[in-house]
Amino acid sequence: MAKNKSSYVCQNCGAHFGKWAGQCSDCGEWNTLVEAPDVSMPHHNKSSAKSASSRVTPRASSAPAGNYSGTHSAVMPLNAVSVTLDTRLPTGISEFDRVLGGGLVAGSVVLIGGDPGIGKSTILLQTATNMARADSLAGSALYVTGEESLAQVAMRAKRLELPADRLRVLAETNVETICAALTQEQPAIAIIDSIQTIYTDAINSAPGGVSQIRESAAILTRYAKQTGTALFLVGHVTKEGTLAGPRVLEHMVDTVLYFEGQSDSRFRMIRAVKNRFGAVNELGIFGMTDMGLKEVANPSAIFLSRYDKPVAGSVVMVSREGTRPLLVEVQALVDDSQGQPRRMALGLDYQRMSMLLAVMHRHGGIHTSGQDVYVNVVGGVKVIETGSDLAVLLACASSIKEKPLPSSLAVFGEVGLSGEIRPVPNGQERLKEAMKHGFKHAIIPKSNAPAANSAQFKGINVIAVERLDDAIESAFEIDF
Repeated sequence: MAKNKSSYVCQNCGAHFGKWAGQCSDCGEWNTLVEAPDVSMPHHNKSSAKSASSRVTPRASSAPAGNYSGTHSAVMPLNAVSVTLDTRLPTGISEFDRVLGGGLVAGSVVLIGGDPGIGKSTILLQTATNMARADSLAGSALYVTGEESLAQVAMRAKRLELPADRLRVLAETNVETICAALTQEQPAIAIIDSIQTIYTDAINSAPGGVSQIRESAAILTRYAKQTGTALFLVGHVTKEGTLAGPRVLEHMVDTVLYFEGQSDSRFRMIRAVKNRFGAVNELGIFGMTDMGLKEVANPSAIFLSRYDKPVAGSVVMVSREGTRPLLVEVQALVDDSQGQPRRMALGLDYQRMSMLLAVMHRHGGIHTSGQDVYVNVVGGVKVIETGSDLAVLLACASSIKEKPLPSSLAVFGEVGLSGEIRPVPNGQERLKEAMKHGFKHAIIPKSNAPAANSAQFKGINVIAVERLDDAIESAFEIDF
């Protein structure tokens, strides 16, 4: 009698191995290999995700596989492929549509993750009820819950005062049964909350494991592509803030959205980290209220602190998130260290901040050795673009010198290792955003400076700089 063999699956990337090892040779993570007692699992193969998704199909006894199986594809020249414009389905929430790239695309699969209690189920329930009542969809929306009972979902809808008369709901965790319900209902949009609770009969393991998540997602993704149903998958996150489960799950879907912000804050942000149908790093701003998530009409205003008088260590930068500029405040505190100097960055890349402090020492004449440096982006925003470099250094310089910068000053620019101020994309759009909020001065890279006779920038004093020392000097020479 043949002996069943066990394979080991990396919890981070989903790679398969024939024996256990301390480190995954594919992604380099340590202690992520978990035994998967599934005899059908192949030996370690970098294309295992593709082979697995094509191998596992719903059982004929419970899933209507024949009802949504695709037709055979034919090889053809690329210029012979019929191209049509994406059909966008509005969600009824403009900020959510912005993050999605203008609305949902038929047949797309969206993976949304975030900390527990941050608002994933809330915004998807709002979206589902909005789209269920849309005349263009004829009420075809299905909400599948695997974590809550139908009574709990109904209680949330009642508390939020949502129009739930047309929304169809299902409490189920078996993917074959879910596909059967989807085939019967034929909704334009379906929400699976959450993918970690879904399992398939084809895999002999508990829900939430790597194999179950991957295969269940593959079946649902294949259904969405072949039927044109727009699909939302809710994903859990790890303590590091990344989506739980195999990384191959993020590659299988079309769009990956992350909730940002703290659960105790009244503001929530949704960022698109992957989007095949829109801009990456697009940011949607929401306010959490008793009636659910409400979109913020003027996002820049909520991240700006208005002081009675300027304070040291604070400066406003003009960031760009996705397709729009955003004004955010950067605060820095530099103080004498009582021991080993500490560096801390909230909302910024810690490694880049350390590099910028070295540049300021060499090319700006301001050193922070022997001092603690704390930098924070107000409002819980995560800034990942290099246009924040100049703002970080000016805030640190202001804190060290204990000299406040004018509250009417906005800055942006990338700082190079040789102390040069490098240009950033969409400089004039950033200037217009600063002018719209009443800023009178702007320190920007020289390459981003508008023409001297430009009439649309007459209301702002543009200070174009090429070097870091010039930027620091110019900032402290501005009259209040």
